[in-house]
Amino acid sequence: MGKRVLLVDDEEDILTVVSARLSSMGYEVLTAADGQQALDVARRESPDLILLDLMLPKLDGYKVCRMLKFDKAYENIPIVIFSAKASDADKKMASDAGADGYLSKPFDLKVFAETLKKFLI
Repeated sequence: MGKRVLLVDDEEDILTVVSARLSSMGYEVLTAADGQQALDVARRESPDLILLDLMLPKLDGYKVCRMLKFDKAYENIPIVIFSAKASDADKKMASDAGADGYLSKPFDLKVFAETLKKFLI
């Protein structure tokens, strides 16, 4: 079985398209559509990587990232922010929250694949 990736996004189209891409790359895909669901799935499943949108209902991606990264049980799960927000300020806030990487939407397939491989050795 491949590495498990938790994909968190509130847009159903993105969940569908990116899940298909991840599956075709050999990853097992878990999904969540809001921040609270993301926390619940991450805590229950302990995925190998989390692809996390920032603009989410219930809890935003910054809060989800911070809550997982500052919890000893989950701090070692790599979190890559996956967002259309791509300013330097957004990237700094994500880094300050504990994010390990940042992918901007729309994404380049080669950069996407390379980023995943970097964290899923």
